[in-house]
Amino acid sequence: MEFTVSQIAALLNGTVVGDGSQKVNRLDKIQDGKAGGISFLSNMKYEPHIYSTEASAVIVAEDFSPSKPLNTSLIKVKDPYSGFTQLLEAYAQLTKHSKTGVDEPSYIDKSSKMDEGGYRGVFSHIGKNCQIGKQVIIHAQAYIGDNVKIGDRCIIHSGAKIYNDTDVGNDCEIHPNAVIGADGFGFAPQEDKSYKNIPQLGNVILEDNVSVGANSTIDCATMGSTIIKKGVKIDNLVQIAHNVIIGEHTVIAAQSGISGSTEIGKNCVIAGQVGIIGHLKIADNTTIGAKTGITKSILQSGKTIFGYMGYEMKEFLKSYSIFKKLPSLQDRVKELEKKQ
Repeated sequence: MEFTVSQIAALLNGTVVGDGSQKVNRLDKIQDGKAGGISFLSNMKYEPHIYSTEASAVIVAEDFSPSKPLNTSLIKVKDPYSGFTQLLEAYAQLTKHSKTGVDEPSYIDKSSKMDEGGYRGVFSHIGKNCQIGKQVIIHAQAYIGDNVKIGDRCIIHSGAKIYNDTDVGNDCEIHPNAVIGADGFGFAPQEDKSYKNIPQLGNVILEDNVSVGANSTIDCATMGSTIIKKGVKIDNLVQIAHNVIIGEHTVIAAQSGISGSTEIGKNCVIAGQVGIIGHLKIADNTTIGAKTGITKSILQSGKTIFGYMGYEMKEFLKSYSIFKKLPSLQDRVKELEKKQ
């Protein structure tokens, strides 16, 4: 497919600087751009590439002013990263081949209902009393248990497991081998030092526009629901324990773990390998840096937390600057001791 620079600018509500009649048919990295490709410049450390790129067009910010002559046309938009994302979405819609129908063998219980326009892949399984919405794509070897509800336009990738009583909203995507609704980690210690299993009787609720990454797990509640609110994005290899609540539009990066009954606010950013113990509250708009351990609640909105144990970024950096000087400070103390 081929479009002019002007057509793409119209899609993005942008302004063309240069030749709007040039045709593009490909998305390129700015450093690798060739004729016929379109790139974007958001992080200004990549600015040197815009003067050497051979891409036909580059999406830039409205206030971008080149310091050297360019060999490419510009599309000026409010936010070049969001603009390029919008372009990627449009490209994906145009190029994807939406599957419909049923591949055999696959199984759906006669008590379950799946609306028209969807797809069931080979060896997929849908249990009893399920309600599957419109245009849902269920890929090969996906497992859906009993009493599951799935909204419209969801994608369940190969090998994903959705256990009994899970409620999935509209426009959700569950990536390969994710497990939604497995038992929470509930065991009661006994007098003889053994552990007795605590039945996990609740479920998981995913609201609209939730994405769950490959090999991530979201445990069902002991009672009630584990709730992932609308717009939440969960990376690969994330563990979310029973009765956790994740607020709207929070993002969680790979290898993070959230222990039981913790409540995460909305619009939070949780970086990779973060560990959060149970029964805490994390305020809205909190950012938690990679490998941070959280052992107490964060009640003030907008904080950036880092370190193990996690505390405010500015305080951590002050402490770390002193920590780096400890060897030289130790030498100075030894010298002072010798003079006494």
